[in-house]
Amino acid sequence: MGQKVNPVGLRVGVNRGWNASWYASKQDFAKYLKEDIEIRKYLEPEMKAGVVSHIDVARTKGDNGAKVAVTAYVARPGVILGQDNANMEKLVAGLKKVIKSGDVTLKVVEVKEPDLDATLIAKWIASELENRQSFRSTQKKAIQRIRKAGAAGCKTQCQGRLGGAEIARREGYKDGVVPLETYRADIDYAAVPAATEYGRIGVKVWICRSTNKFVAKSATKPEGGKEHAPAKAR
Repeated sequence: MGQKVNPVGLRVGVNRGWNASWYASKQDFAKYLKEDIEIRKYLEPEMKAGVVSHIDVARTKGDNGAKVAVTAYVARPGVILGQDNANMEKLVAGLKKVIKSGDVTLKVVEVKEPDLDATLIAKWIASELENRQSFRSTQKKAIQRIRKAGAAGCKTQCQGRLGGAEIARREGYKDGVVPLETYRADIDYAAVPAATEYGRIGVKVWICRSTNKFVAKSATKPEGGKEHAPAKAR
């Protein structure tokens, strides 16, 4: 049996950072962890139109208690912001009901290169499969987009009742180099389910952005692009 390891978790501390940045005592750890899960569970459906890549949560101590900074990396920030930031105020109001540990600030960051983000590509493939597109042509188009964006290599895989077949199977495509065992390689990975009429289809995407990423820079600087002003809870 193959011993599979998540490429993202394998590189945390090497050339990637955590999606949650905070420290807690034994008494507060479970509470903060539950809040992080509830934050993502609330925001991802609400921001579905903006196509969420990932959500970061940072907690710091302030003068009036703890401060919780939530940063959402999305492909379409304009859809989420809305006119006069009306949607942002609604999202912050919903976060206040979830977060009880301190004040909340929400910031939306646009993903600079969406074709090099494994989560965004996997969600696009899943949406195409849900719209009855061919799984073969969809994966090939995704690989073309990734390679055109400048990736060193990529790999896609779909598993389930492909094409409505009675027997589930697995098919995938690969182009370029994807050195999963090389720690310094900047590899992004995502697994997204596609809800089709004939059952769930699992979509996996591996993207090798670079085969030798600078460790010190990558561990401290988050990925993303243009930032938008944070919305503060009142």
